[in-house]
Amino acid sequence: MTYFIIVSVLIVITFIVSLNTGAVRIPPSDVLKTLIGMGSERQELVLFSFRLPRMVLALLIGAGLAVAGTILQGITRNALADPGIIGINAGAGLAVVLFISFVQGSMTGLSTFNIFLMPLFALMGAATAAVLIYLFALKKGEVTPTRLILVGIGIAGLFSAAILIFQLRMEPRDFMSATIWLTGAIWGANWSYVLSLLPWIVLFLPLVLYKARYLNVLNLGDPVAVGLGTQVESERRWLLFAAVALAGSCVAVGGAISFLGLIAPHLARRVVGPNHYVLLPAAALTGSLLLLFADFVARHLLAPNEIPVGIVVAFFGAPYFIYLLIKTP
Repeated sequence: MTYFIIVSVLIVITFIVSLNTGAVRIPPSDVLKTLIGMGSERQELVLFSFRLPRMVLALLIGAGLAVAGTILQGITRNALADPGIIGINAGAGLAVVLFISFVQGSMTGLSTFNIFLMPLFALMGAATAAVLIYLFALKKGEVTPTRLILVGIGIAGLFSAAILIFQLRMEPRDFMSATIWLTGAIWGANWSYVLSLLPWIVLFLPLVLYKARYLNVLNLGDPVAVGLGTQVESERRWLLFAAVALAGSCVAVGGAISFLGLIAPHLARRVVGPNHYVLLPAAALTGSLLLLFADFVARHLLAPNEIPVGIVVAFFGAPYFIYLLIKTP
């Protein structure tokens, strides 16, 4: 409980500081006035049209990717599993690039209908990547952690090459926008993107928490899980679909942010332990805090210029991934 309180307080503090700071600095008192409808038109524009939707997206994406990573680590019993590392994000990214190239036609000015349609295409791309990874990693009826990572990295490279090919068909402006987005950028900073992602988070997070007992059982090994009456393959496929849906929908609006699904579950697990009833919400809160803070750093580190939030996450996540890779037998 202490961990939840501390992380929640840190989220509130980061949220308030992010509201106050930026290219247009708004004092805390004016932020409060604006939130209750007593601010100036400029302050309302900055807060309600730019900062608030972006920060809410950061919270939702952070929670979604963290839970997706927790699920993948649980069903594969692989501490290195992450939607970005094993290629699921790349599959979702390819599907979105295809959608923009052939359906929308441009990275700018997406219609409201297409904004809500994008997560569905991202889901199909992420699911395709997951199926390919599982099929190629399967050997003699089992998937080893090392083989899963290696196959995932290979599939991610294949999809990344395909993304580049379709990017070359874009206009120069769209090419740059797609490149920044694929690096990991909360580029859809408006309420339409929030509403397009929110149903996926609201639907799958409670369902995954309901299935937490199966993640606990799967951690004991397949023979023990079968002995306890669990339909192992059925539950594993359902949980994998949930992870793919969460990761794909988050990539659709936030780009291919890697390592967040790796770091958040590890940090939460070190404090709250392996019980997924507690670990899943702890990881979700941790992911929200990490991405909200990373977005704050991305906006202010090289101000007035902005760097993609995915670079900030990767700056901390990549060394931790290498450490885990060296440590894992």
